[in-house]
Amino acid sequence: MGGVTSTIAARFAFFPPTPPSYTVEADAATGRLAIPEISRTPARRRRRDGGGGGDASASGAVPAEDEGGTEVVRLRTRRGNEIVGVHVRHARASATLLYSHGNAADLGQMYGLFVELSRRLRVNLFGYDYSGYGRSTGKPTECNTYADIEAAYNCLKEKYGVADEDIILYGQSVGSGPTIDLSSRLPNLRGVVLHSPILSGLRVLYPVKKTYWFDIYKVNLIYFRLSQELWFLNG
Repeated sequence: MGGVTSTIAARFAFFPPTPPSYTVEADAATGRLAIPEISRTPARRRRRDGGGGGDASASGAVPAEDEGGTEVVRLRTRRGNEIVGVHVRHARASATLLYSHGNAADLGQMYGLFVELSRRLRVNLFGYDYSGYGRSTGKPTECNTYADIEAAYNCLKEKYGVADEDIILYGQSVGSGPTIDLSSRLPNLRGVVLHSPILSGLRVLYPVKKTYWFDIYKVNLIYFRLSQELWFLNG
């Protein structure tokens, strides 16, 4: 039933950018992945040119704490899809943000924001594309997004050695769905941020009072049960 529900709802719930805003290339010698389109973002270029509100030195150099580096990864989900993720590192990070972006966006469009958030908040940030978004394989469905965020979380734990106590889940718009689902099973997280969250997939389109069987992301039934510190952002 869950798979049928998700498939029906996905027809009006997901709008991946077409075509994707980026490509992924592997270095022939090292195998290291890179996204050519975001190799030098506008935000980073401003800092190199001496802008950015005083965060750059007089010579236009990027501060040392901003030079943590970015890594592009491909992750296999438990549903068999391969998703693309980016890990933006801050040398003085006090936490790691696991960012689930909103609808009609992909990593190529979000990367500049990721870099700015990492720099300003002094956090490591891991962002990923849902199945069917950007260069991630598969189709965007509710069940797939749950597997996608699990793969991203497992990557933080296994590849980067991040403890739950140092992870903050950040869900924007439709990203609040997988964020709430994962956080409901991880009581020791540092916190959860819901940015313009949805109450459910159907409630984005219609002001319904009843929760229907074919609805997806029933955030309204879950968020108040969370034990972690919870922040809401709107606008």
